[in-house]
Amino acid sequence: MKVLVSGGTGLVGRYIVEDLLAAGYDVTVGGRHAPQPSLFSKPVRSVPLLLDADLDQISAFDEAYFFVHAAFDHLPGHYRGGEGDDPSGFRRRNLDGTVSLFETARRAGVRRCVFLSSRAVYDGVASGTALDEDLELSPQTLYGAVKLTAEQVLRDLTSPGFAGASLRLTGVYGDLRPNKWDALVDDYLAGRPIAARAGSEVHGRDVGRAVRLMLETEAPKISGQVFNVSDIVADRYDILALVQKATHCPHPLPEVADKGAVAEMPTARIRALGWQPGGQKLLEETVRRLVGSEVQAG
Repeated sequence: MKVLVSGGTGLVGRYIVEDLLAAGYDVTVGGRHAPQPSLFSKPVRSVPLLLDADLDQISAFDEAYFFVHAAFDHLPGHYRGGEGDDPSGFRRRNLDGTVSLFETARRAGVRRCVFLSSRAVYDGVASGTALDEDLELSPQTLYGAVKLTAEQVLRDLTSPGFAGASLRLTGVYGDLRPNKWDALVDDYLAGRPIAARAGSEVHGRDVGRAVRLMLETEAPKISGQVFNVSDIVADRYDILALVQKATHCPHPLPEVADKGAVAEMPTARIRALGWQPGGQKLLEETVRRLVGSEVQAG
């Protein structure tokens, strides 16, 4: 079946495309530019697709059975605060543009729509509260507010024949390049100071599996629902200790962060559908693989 993936060339979208390709789906990537021929492990089609509510883009959905919306327009390297000095433009592109794509997908006859939302919808929840999907939310960041409103719009558009589901992703790591930890590893190897930090993470391949679950699970079990997608809490100290061991780098590690300060993001809802993330073992394997490829390249 044909799947249209917006933002498929992004740091998160690439894992989704690769998982779908491996599972035998017919994948089309929608975005501002066509992907480089070598970006994916198998050939994919591409179509122009923009976050612009003023455009009629129904032709991009031609023959698409599923739509995965991973595109998001923000300042490079920033999600919270990604609006920079243009909050109205940020909202227009990422909310109005997203809603327009949802509506167009339904009008085009797409049967399922999966939206990549964010842990940021929980911004402002009281410290110590488990970030459960059923909480009443009022995000304190524009990024979180846009994601939450888009979730709600997709839920309201959901109807027989058009199943919508949202995945609230935490930080996504992985082993594709470029990589979110490239700068962190480079700073450590260069001896630059690194602040202590811990955060919740999930591997991109586990995100891909979560998306595929939304496409393959019986519609009543996912339609109109939101699902947390998170795995472990990772400390920069732990990550760089693996780098230090692999490279024998003499530079000091950052201070240990307080992992207990990172609010729990329960995932029982999606695990009940059969989702099982890779945990600490996968994180350690990934860091070793990243460092190994960097050493070989050097």
